[in-house]
Amino acid sequence: LRGRDIKKYNAQFADQWIINAHNGIRERKIPPVDVKQDYPAVYDHLSKYEDALSKRLDKGQHWSNLRNCAYLENFESEKIVWIELTDQPNFALDKSAFYLNNTIFFMTGDHLKYLLAFLNSRLCEWYFDKIAATSGAGTRRWIKMYIDQICIPFPDKEIESKITGMVDLLNESFDMKLYKSLDNEIYDIFKLSSEEIDLLINASL
Repeated sequence: LRGRDIKKYNAQFADQWIINAHNGIRERKIPPVDVKQDYPAVYDHLSKYEDALSKRLDKGQHWSNLRNCAYLENFESEKIVWIELTDQPNFALDKSAFYLNNTIFFMTGDHLKYLLAFLNSRLCEWYFDKIAATSGAGTRRWIKMYIDQICIPFPDKEIESKITGMVDLLNESFDMKLYKSLDNEIYDIFKLSSEEIDLLINASL
């Protein structure tokens, strides 16, 4: 996935592929990719640049392999993905084990759909506007150090089930009416008053 492929509640694969010439995972007894044997045409092409590739510091056991990656397997887990530079929260759930380019952040773990609802909410957008730095062009930077500051309550099972169901529908097809209803659920969790909700809705972000 590329940054441009990610929208709110939607990560659209654009038929862009990579060859993951990883260096293996010793603890899991996963061997490095044998580029020469498995991808001979790619190996022949890379061989033209063998001298330069052999000198790089971030190579694997063989010059055709990538360096070690401690979170390699996380790419193939269900995960929330988002881009760094955007004025609005654009978080999506990837259940297809996509690999990501370097313009995309991701998180794995529990309660992902519940978290996704909060991260894409108007409340989160308002809060992020108060804590995050912007780029030189004035666009918000949705990077880890700011994401870590977002306060999300631990879920009540009944509420999480309701929110998860709404997120499932939004993942299938984005609907603005449903999106606003989900925002209202989040306002209720934080027990916001009608005045506070009006402030959020009418804020210039």
